[in-house]
Amino acid sequence: MSHTLHHLRKPRLQRSELAVPGSNVEMIRKAAEGAADYVFLDMEDAVAPPDKEKARENIIRALNEIDWRARGKTISIRINGLDTHYMYRDVVDVMEQAGDRLDTILVPKVGVPADLYMVEALVNQIEMAKGFETRVGLEALIETALGMANVEAIAAYGGRLEAMHFGVADYAASCKARTVSIGGLNPDYPGDQWHFALSRMTVACRAYGLRAVDGPFGDFSDPEAYLDAAKRVAALGIEGKWAIHPSQIELANEVFSPPAKEVARARRIIEALKEAEEQGKGAAALDGKMIDAASERMARNVLVVHEAIERAAQAA
Repeated sequence: MSHTLHHLRKPRLQRSELAVPGSNVEMIRKAAEGAADYVFLDMEDAVAPPDKEKARENIIRALNEIDWRARGKTISIRINGLDTHYMYRDVVDVMEQAGDRLDTILVPKVGVPADLYMVEALVNQIEMAKGFETRVGLEALIETALGMANVEAIAAYGGRLEAMHFGVADYAASCKARTVSIGGLNPDYPGDQWHFALSRMTVACRAYGLRAVDGPFGDFSDPEAYLDAAKRVAALGIEGKWAIHPSQIELANEVFSPPAKEVARARRIIEALKEAEEQGKGAAALDGKMIDAASERMARNVLVVHEAIERAAQAA
């Protein structure tokens, strides 16, 4: 192991992340009662320009009137892009009026580390001015060619950054990729055309102690395709996926929850290696397969997620 090691900055259960337009009060209310681990109230792409200010007001009200944490949820907002005139009011108004009720801010279309610095500077000053004891985290949405070209530098930013998300729709537009639906596979490509981008972002996240989250799948009428997409990214090490429709929440929770057999095997791996260590051995055999210290690290990853799910269930 390298002497340089970046531990996970902030563990959060993030199997399912429900995207909710800030302009729709009824959808916000239903999100609070749903089964998503994470909810982000959106002021960006899901809200038309004439509704931006009203959406911001709705979100501030929802943060103050709904106890999201008591419902076992992490609550986030997606602000508008740094290239718009909405962004600074999104940060200032929400932070000043409800910053102590907020967990994270999702920053869209992050292209360079300085984009995060700009948002963080505002958040720092507001928290100090308001005397908030809570600390709002930042999450970066990687959805442009520039962001992917700089993904390692963005991951290394530090500060309040906790996670990175892959935004497939804007990424496809930025790369001028030919797509059939948001997050869907193009049959002309021999495999998954998003694999490289997702893998690169995931490696950057794991190298610098960030959570890695996959973004939307547009065809909510096709649950099987959603499940396939979720399984592909889970295999890469991504720990959760967006739900743009409530029907996708349980699908994400299913894929990103370790099965009971996997949890039981993880416990057996740790026990077998403990017994081997007591006998002066660095490896052991379990079910006809060799296991060693790397096996234990993988097993503990499984148990960390399982225990987080159990805690969330008790809190809900």
